[in-house]
Amino acid sequence: MSTNIKQQRPDKGNLSTLSFSTQAVHGGNVADATTGAVRTPIVMANSYLLPEDPSTMDWSSPDGLTYTRNAGHNQVCLEKKLAAMEHGEEAAVFATGVAALHAIFFTFLKSGDHVVLGDVTYEAVWRLFAELLPERYGIEATFVDMGDLAAVQAAMRANTKLVHTETIANPTTKVADIEAVAEIAHRGGAMLSVDATFTPAPMYRAAEHGADFVVHSLTKYINGHGDAMGGAVIGRSALIRELKHNAIVDLGGTISPFNAWLIMRGSVTLPLRFERQLSSAKKVAAFLDSDSRVAYVTFPGLASHPQHEVAVRQFGGTDFGAMMAFAVEGSPDVQNRFVANLRVITSAVSLGHDETLIVHVGGDGRGGAEKYPAEFQKYGHLRLSIGLEDPDDLIADISAALDATFAK
Repeated sequence: MSTNIKQQRPDKGNLSTLSFSTQAVHGGNVADATTGAVRTPIVMANSYLLPEDPSTMDWSSPDGLTYTRNAGHNQVCLEKKLAAMEHGEEAAVFATGVAALHAIFFTFLKSGDHVVLGDVTYEAVWRLFAELLPERYGIEATFVDMGDLAAVQAAMRANTKLVHTETIANPTTKVADIEAVAEIAHRGGAMLSVDATFTPAPMYRAAEHGADFVVHSLTKYINGHGDAMGGAVIGRSALIRELKHNAIVDLGGTISPFNAWLIMRGSVTLPLRFERQLSSAKKVAAFLDSDSRVAYVTFPGLASHPQHEVAVRQFGGTDFGAMMAFAVEGSPDVQNRFVANLRVITSAVSLGHDETLIVHVGGDGRGGAEKYPAEFQKYGHLRLSIGLEDPDDLIADISAALDATFAK
């Protein structure tokens, strides 16, 4: 009997044998050999001891521990955890989410290449492909509706090297059919990169559905506490190693040991935090959808969402993320008054924090705003990131703010 129990015991050294919650706790953690501390300590070192004969070393290698710009202990531990959680072969971590995105573009694109990407996308990506990369490096880009697969196919060219999309678009919440987009990209000889910041594992693992690169802003859900910045790219080892050599070693977008440690700490509770956020988001979205003073609400879990059926199929039918966009009836001034009347929900940028965050953005913002739905352009939008508060308190706060805003 005891032998059988031992055989069935999960192997902490082989993270792929562990469930997601256990990976979140144990993944990448290395007990400190010096003190016996059970948690990986912060190693605030620029340099590591060299071997007795360093003359044959590759000084620009991200393998091993030599110089923290190339690889640091906390960085490596975090990479192991993220690769396991996303079911990828390897991960590379960066100072920010934008640095992670830029790492892919810098490493795998050159002058004369073409990229297909969503016409609603994160603002930094929009500017990179609408202005900086075409003007400075001759990289061509076509922005398309990622919900229109025929348009994605029509945008492909002989020199298309990369298709880039978001699982759920920021901020319109348009859902991309990742498997279908991956098929189009690969049939055309291109790679697919997916910004999955809105859909961290285990809600969705794009690497299992055709993505060559899965990108996360670690600043958001994976850290989850609003106190550290970072980014990650997960994918096949051959691609990630090339990315590390180019964008970490030679470009220097390295995450600090302290931020890597903070994100390791925050990621431990991701399964618990995100489960609560997913559940609360459905309740808050349903309330907003039911109030006549709300002009519109876009949330993939609502039957009225244009890609609701895609979201049900792709995300398993129960979870739809914890992000939504909406507006109240009225001018931008009315939107601002509504936000000012909130008492529990915090007006601030970013998302995925422990506290619920709201930001009012006008209808003429960047990042593909001219492709936003008509209601976004008419009212602007309030981007709402659901946190860990009791959903009844969030609903009561929204309801009271609506009452105060529309009081006669």
